[in-house]
Amino acid sequence: MTTQTTAPETPRKVDTGKHAGLIGIPPQIGRALATGGGALTIVSTFLAWTWTSEFPGDLTVYGYPGGLQVLVLIGGLLTTLFGLASYGVKGLRWLVPAGADSALKMAALGTFTTAWYTIIAIAVQLGGLVNLEPGGYLVALTSLAALLGAYALPFQWPAPEPVDPEDTNWEQFLHYLRGHRAVLKAALAPGTPAPARKLPAYAEILVIVAALALGLIVFTYGIGTEYDELFVGFLITAGFGFAAAAKAGLVGRVSALTAKHRNVTMIGAFVAAAAFPFTQSDDQYATIGVYILIFATVALGLNIVVGLAGLLDLGYVAFLGVGAYTAAMVSGSPSSPFDIQLPFWASALLGAAVAMVFGVVIGAPTLRLRGDYLAIVTLGFGEIFRITVLNMDGTSGPDITNGSNGISSIPNLNILGFDFGQEHTIAGFTIARFANYFLLMLLITLVVVIVFRRSSDSRIGRAWIAIREDETAALAMGINGFRVKLIAFALGAALAGLAGTVQAHVTYTVTPEQYQFAHVVPPNSAFLLAAVVLGGMGTISGPLVGAALLYLIPAKLQFLGDFQLFAFGLALVLLMRFRPEGLIPNRRRQLEFHEETEAPTVLSKAGA
Repeated sequence: MTTQTTAPETPRKVDTGKHAGLIGIPPQIGRALATGGGALTIVSTFLAWTWTSEFPGDLTVYGYPGGLQVLVLIGGLLTTLFGLASYGVKGLRWLVPAGADSALKMAALGTFTTAWYTIIAIAVQLGGLVNLEPGGYLVALTSLAALLGAYALPFQWPAPEPVDPEDTNWEQFLHYLRGHRAVLKAALAPGTPAPARKLPAYAEILVIVAALALGLIVFTYGIGTEYDELFVGFLITAGFGFAAAAKAGLVGRVSALTAKHRNVTMIGAFVAAAAFPFTQSDDQYATIGVYILIFATVALGLNIVVGLAGLLDLGYVAFLGVGAYTAAMVSGSPSSPFDIQLPFWASALLGAAVAMVFGVVIGAPTLRLRGDYLAIVTLGFGEIFRITVLNMDGTSGPDITNGSNGISSIPNLNILGFDFGQEHTIAGFTIARFANYFLLMLLITLVVVIVFRRSSDSRIGRAWIAIREDETAALAMGINGFRVKLIAFALGAALAGLAGTVQAHVTYTVTPEQYQFAHVVPPNSAFLLAAVVLGGMGTISGPLVGAALLYLIPAKLQFLGDFQLFAFGLALVLLMRFRPEGLIPNRRRQLEFHEETEAPTVLSKAGA
């Protein structure tokens, strides 16, 4: 008998990919080029970019940046700082806890995009590159040099996937795109954050205060942009700047501090928001601010229904309308069928209670449905509400809502002698009508945030999350699914109705057209749902940020005319494709969409 022996197989060496940059420049030269290009970009902003002041922002002045030059200056400053930090300069290492290279690449890309957008805009509006001054040519070259240098920095390339020889040309092309996308993703991947140095509690709070102050400055600048080109440049700079900070690990550090000091963060955020009207010289931007708060508050209420309980509600704006109509009817308006004027606290409670009753009445027979069927029913309710108030004009139905004319001439609020329709001087600052309502709406928002936070951390909140994750398993564990969903529906409706009571007085008039499923101007059900999904379902700050962006961006993109909604929709599609968990995601949902992300040791009750 013969025994056959086989030699052990030699393990194959796995090709982990090369270690090089995207641009064929030596890394030392690339790093110097990126840092020097950022510094020279800063210098170029102090030169004239064009010879005529016909281009918005007056870029003809030497020694004083203006308009888009300020944004390029900020981008160049970030690029230079991250470049110096990549050299390990003492005193700058705290800027890059997760490494400097990825942050440098994002900052250089943002600076290049803003600078070249400005140069192209000058050429298009003024009729060619001949209208550029030396500063314009210099910023184009220096921002390009910084970009090339940054993307010459080495990184670990991913191992290439083998190509199936039987694939069609189209499949090979898709394989080629996937390979290049993986390379680009690896080029921008941040490093592992270094362990955070333990700071005393007061220092951590100071960091939070500084972050909130920076957020207030950015928001105030963005909402106050005076022309279209500046707002587009602001979006580019803010977007890439935030991405660079995230790649550097700064966003993660600040997020950890805010999670540790939640109460301080919440109080600080509302103090910063309350300071916004006092930063304005007139009531123009306070108008946008109060509408953003109304939109954001309603979106946060919808987040209870959609983000926590997982119920798809497509008619949520109707509850806002219920609260607004209720407050309008008891406001003392001459268009109201009831000759009654209640104080605001009574009308606010009444509006929230009536909206809650509507939520229970609609939810009781429908919440046994799931998924698309529930969505269709809620969509129908939203349209039924709008059509009903449209027909209650004394002709097609009883004369209650005045039909398409709505309830008009709603008086301004007067709370304890404080007339919200008049200008008031507080600590030397004069605030007008919309600033008054902004501060009132901020208090309403604070109430909604507290209700959301306490609800999500409670036993009923955990039941909502269990139903959202797996309703069948939740029912098997003894959770009364119908009762829990009805509570979510009723609570969300009450919060929307509460916001509606303020909206009625802000807008002077309540009409059915304000509460459609989809419309160019928010709030409407489609925009509310988009704000929750865009910002991040199940979080507090997500819908607030999403609502602010969804209201502010369309208001600032009016120069696109008929292409406004197209550009806006395209941006939403791209965002949902590349960041489906939202801008400020719930931690659990982020792990669902990005399985390669390292899971945290502990998740909060809501998964944050």
